[in-house]
Amino acid sequence: MTKHHPSNDFLMEHAAGSLPVAQAACVSAHLSYCERCRRTDGQLQTVGGAMLERLDPVSVSESLLDTVLARLEDPAPLAYAGQTEVSALPGLLQRLTNKDFSQLVWKRVTRALSISYLSTGDTSHEFALLRIAAGGRIPEHTHGGNEMTLVLEGGFSDGRDSYHPGDFIYRSSEDTHAPVALDGEDCICLTVLDAPLKFTGWQHRWLNPFLKLRAS
Repeated sequence: MTKHHPSNDFLMEHAAGSLPVAQAACVSAHLSYCERCRRTDGQLQTVGGAMLERLDPVSVSESLLDTVLARLEDPAPLAYAGQTEVSALPGLLQRLTNKDFSQLVWKRVTRALSISYLSTGDTSHEFALLRIAAGGRIPEHTHGGNEMTLVLEGGFSDGRDSYHPGDFIYRSSEDTHAPVALDGEDCICLTVLDAPLKFTGWQHRWLNPFLKLRAS
């Protein structure tokens, strides 16, 4: 059972479809674990639909209609070539929440940390998987922006609490932390950043100039 959830503000933005693609994907992945948040999301969508029905219709230009119709042929965000099932989750998220991490390319950052960068089409947010070796520690760091994290496999602690599959964690630019993977199993997390992380310890500060936001 998940203990850590998106805020009501995030759930409202998700239901309204106003979250950036990468952040919306992270919240959607959490919903696949959490019945409580799925129920809230459904209720918010119902309320939003009722409010839309009360609005007066507004005419749109033919050019806007043509643009919308043309985009119907665009590939769905987070789809992948092997997707064959119809699901509420896009294909890539199905794979990640089902712990199918095959065909990923991992880049080693430190002895304990590897990253696999994924593309969402969101040019403002990095969307990636972090793999922390069992018992391993990510050096203490902060961010120039905000970070969403969803645990997919294993777990970690950060001095505040421990986190397990399905748990959603949000950290702002004011937070400093040093996640440590729980013993016995590698921890794999989905992360969404709007600015690169910054190591604060002297041993790893030299890496900071090389840590760029990989949004795509």
